[in-house]
Amino acid sequence: MKPIRKLGVLLLLMTFILAACGDGGSQTAGELGGKSSSGKVKLSIWHNFAGDDQRAKTVRGIIDQFIKDNPDIELDSQAIPPDGYRQRLSTVAAGNELPDVFFVYAGSQSAELFKAGLLQPITEIADQHKDWKEKFLPGALVPFEFEQNQLYSAPIGMSATSILYYNTALFQKYNVKVPETWDELMTAIRVFNDNKITPIALGNKAPWVAQSTILGTLADHVAGTEWFKNAAAQKGAKFTDPEFVKALGYFKQLVDNKAFQDGANSIDNTQAEQYFIQGNAAMMISGAWTLTNLAASATEEQLKGIDVTVMPAIPGGKGEAKSISGGAGGGMALSKRTEGAAKEAALKLIYAISGPEAQKAIAESNSMVMYDTDIDQSKVSSLYYKAFKLVKNTAITPVYDAYLTADAAEVINNGLQEIMTGASPESIATKLQEAQARSVTP
Repeated sequence: MKPIRKLGVLLLLMTFILAACGDGGSQTAGELGGKSSSGKVKLSIWHNFAGDDQRAKTVRGIIDQFIKDNPDIELDSQAIPPDGYRQRLSTVAAGNELPDVFFVYAGSQSAELFKAGLLQPITEIADQHKDWKEKFLPGALVPFEFEQNQLYSAPIGMSATSILYYNTALFQKYNVKVPETWDELMTAIRVFNDNKITPIALGNKAPWVAQSTILGTLADHVAGTEWFKNAAAQKGAKFTDPEFVKALGYFKQLVDNKAFQDGANSIDNTQAEQYFIQGNAAMMISGAWTLTNLAASATEEQLKGIDVTVMPAIPGGKGEAKSISGGAGGGMALSKRTEGAAKEAALKLIYAISGPEAQKAIAESNSMVMYDTDIDQSKVSSLYYKAFKLVKNTAITPVYDAYLTADAAEVINNGLQEIMTGASPESIATKLQEAQARSVTP
């Protein structure tokens, strides 16, 4: 294993310790795989597919089928709600008590776990199932290839986070053009406010929402992808640069022009989705997860009244105008401590959840995947198919918290809430720069 920089380990442990301090009553992973009293192989898995949406039910169904198909394996499966999942995983990682198999996000979370020596590769699955590996879309596996010729997970979803959903009936009723430019968006916001309609539904109680769904694409439109990657690496760019302050200024324009409903920081993303689908808001900027959530909670008539597009272009912006933030979603990882029969069972489970049949089932649960699979259109909603076609023909740009350190991601997430309550873009840019520099600079 490559030497781990002392600073990186210290920062990772600090992140885990802080998470543990704020996670009273957290579940623990329990003992790793071994043999039960009945002679079965003991295996544990943690994931965040805990909701009632179709994707969550599909993944849980795949796990349930694995249990039925493998009576010689005693599987302890724990589904943890998404809002608390990162923190709970950090807590058990701090004590080197990760479960055998666990869902891990692409980006900073999986990279930090790898640097801490807590993961082991699943390369032998890819070697055994070459046809499966070759059907992943370009770039899908890159976030999990931490070493040459070694794979540490495979995505079971596509993280498209900034789709602009809009209510076609409201746009027609008030004769509003679907915005393609920032000025057109400002006009739409004014018209809807004048008619007592919330322009954009937002549920930012869990503060990652505004960052993931709005800021990433907004900032990429302003500053471009290359600038962001340089700033994240602290090489030739900083978050106090004028272009990023300008991007935060555009977000503040949305706030100052009352783009969001009152109390947006007090309701969660699911509540915002319901607020939007019920016709109380004209637009919602959200991720692909909204497709599967609405497929489970809305009628087909409601879904037919919704269309999708990209966020409007920024005048003079350096980034790709027609783009959506996203990339490979999370996948199942394997604990470094899992060995022997438990490891064999764990690899079998990971393939069951990310193999061809699972990818098709997840796609047909109205959830995006980064895998070349055929979809039965009769099994997906009309809205999902619209989004599928949009994403297929749109550039994908980085989601900010997938590249920022955990500390910096928390700063920008909370910082957007602060802007919504009066903080200046300059002050938040300074906090973000300081946090990223502390974590990245040797």
